[in-house]
Amino acid sequence: MSNTFIVILVLVTVLFFYLIGVFNKLVTLRNRYKNAFAQIEVQLKRRYDLIPNLVETAKGYIKHERETLEAVVEARNAAQNMLSKAAADPGNADAIKDLSGAEGKLGGAMMNFNMVMEAYPDLKANQNMMQLSEELISTENKVSFSRQAFNDQVMAYNTYKQTFPPVFFAQKFGHGPDATLLEFEDTAAIQAAPKVSF
Repeated sequence: MSNTFIVILVLVTVLFFYLIGVFNKLVTLRNRYKNAFAQIEVQLKRRYDLIPNLVETAKGYIKHERETLEAVVEARNAAQNMLSKAAADPGNADAIKDLSGAEGKLGGAMMNFNMVMEAYPDLKANQNMMQLSEELISTENKVSFSRQAFNDQVMAYNTYKQTFPPVFFAQKFGHGPDATLLEFEDTAAIQAAPKVSF
């Protein structure tokens, strides 16, 4: 065997193993963001399960606010449907955007519900309502942490896919469009910050 043939064989072998490494890393990163989405799914389902209990508890107190209660239930059902679609394919940009929109509407409905609740001190003092509200707040925090972890994994996946040289091989290995970040409209941030004057 000539030295040229050995050098070519070594280069082909190195390239082969490099491509295996690129393929494996792309698969690993995609699986990580899918797993991170599964964690969001768990927390959102928990929240969706809490909302009907919250509404049921409030019904006895808020008799004249039927529209508010119905809006919360409708928004919750729509968000739950969008979650199912997104969970089926967390890499689908349209499904993630639809989930974001549905979560924004649910957040707005819950904000209206909380504003109505303020007008009913007996409801706020109800032990069941206080416990459900605390669980909902805890779940909201878990959703935020899970969403951040998902977005971090999506960013790692997209960044690796777009770097040189993996950018040349990602499409060929079945890694099409970039994954989409999951962003919820922050209803708390929309409210104006209180002004303090001395």
